[in-house]
Amino acid sequence: MSESRPHTLFSFGTLRDERVQTALFGRAVPTSAASLAGYTTRPLPITDPAVIAASGLDVHLILERAPGSAVDGAVLHLTDQDLAAADAYEVDDYARRRVVLTSGESAWAYLDADPLRPAQRIVIVGDSIAYGRCDPRGGWTGHLAAAHIAGNEAAHRVFNLAVPGSFLTDVSEQTPALLAPRLPDTLLVAAGINDSAVPLASPHAAHAPHAPRAPYDGPAYVADRLGPLAATALGHNARLVVVGPTWIDEARTGDYEGLRFTEARVLELREAMRSWCEEHHVDFLDMWEPLRGRTELLVDGVHPTAEGHEALYRHLDIPGR
Repeated sequence: MSESRPHTLFSFGTLRDERVQTALFGRAVPTSAASLAGYTTRPLPITDPAVIAASGLDVHLILERAPGSAVDGAVLHLTDQDLAAADAYEVDDYARRRVVLTSGESAWAYLDADPLRPAQRIVIVGDSIAYGRCDPRGGWTGHLAAAHIAGNEAAHRVFNLAVPGSFLTDVSEQTPALLAPRLPDTLLVAAGINDSAVPLASPHAAHAPHAPRAPYDGPAYVADRLGPLAATALGHNARLVVVGPTWIDEARTGDYEGLRFTEARVLELREAMRSWCEEHHVDFLDMWEPLRGRTELLVDGVHPTAEGHEALYRHLDIPGR
């Protein structure tokens, strides 16, 4: 029988209540005072009868970004079973993610399940689709930037640092040096299509400017690149958000600068990214469905048209935030 691992969970609300702890864990758990910088809290109405019964409250708190502020709370020391019980207790409005406490310690915390709603300073890294190629308005990320900044001109910022032709390897290696001066609270990684490409044995292949440094070979390839990005984001107390690949029209992709894109490979990469994010409690935004089967929304089978980028943006449902 495997031993239960210790976990630290930052609580700023009802999980600090010994009555709630006893209901969830069967006992009061060890706690120590802690604080989380860069956040404040806002009320969250609760409708789940079981959660209301356990806490005695129909309004809980949820974290919200606020530079210069801090939230006082406590670190709970939990077992695997305790952490699973805490996950079951938190309603769907929350998602368990890694944060860095004022002490410098890393801990779990329950954040807003919508990763873009509490964001203020967003850094975007990725490839030509994230860059906005084929759309003079800057693509789906341009739409995101416009809506986000309009929501709070004084505090909201978006830095699109995507580079056409990038692979996850490039993004993983180049991103650490880009974050410090931009003070991000959210790191949006929108790369993937290029990583799925198969280099062709053609006269162009030897000169393909974007040929992968190593061929995609499944989940390990994704883990080796997203793992360092997660560590980089956490080092800046930023939330990592991974954006999955978009649908491609394989019949129209052809030989693209010595590379070949296939739907099967892109789907394999998408699933590897989704699985890694689920396993590591990282946000994954699936961008496959908005373009699936809509070949008229792709310029060359890979890059979205202006209308295609708008469909990707609408998929994020930004206006409702």
